[in-house]
Amino acid sequence: MSEKEKDLCEIYCYDEPKVRKLQNALEGQNIQGMIKTFKVLADETRMKIAFALCEEDELCVCDVANIIGSSMATASHHLRTLKQLGLAKYRKEGKLVFYSLEDEHVRQLVQLASTHSGELVINGQ
Repeated sequence: MSEKEKDLCEIYCYDEPKVRKLQNALEGQNIQGMIKTFKVLADETRMKIAFALCEEDELCVCDVANIIGSSMATASHHLRTLKQLGLAKYRKEGKLVFYSLEDEHVRQLVQLASTHSGELVINGQ
C-alpha cells in the first residue's frame, strides 16, 4: 500500500446527520471573510507588523518602518492594508499617525499562530 493510500478510508461511508449539520453551519459563516483575514496575515511583512502590534499596543508609522526595515511608504501601505481588512485601526495625533490592532480577536489569532509555530519547531516540524 502506498503512502498516499494509507491516508484514505478503505470503504466509503459517512455520518449523514453530522455532515448535514456541518454543511448547514458552513452556510451561516463568512468563509470569504475568514480567507481574507488569513491571506492578509500570510504576508511576511504584515505578520511582522501584526506581531509587533501584539507586543506594543500602539506604534506610529515611523516605528513600524524601522521595525520591519522599510521606508515609511512601504510601512504605511501594509498598515493601510491591515486597516482596510479590519485588522488594524489608526489615530492621528498632530503630524503622527498611530496604529493598533482592531480588537482582541486579531491579537489572539497572531498569538495562537506564534505559539503553534513555536510548538512545530520544538517538535522538529
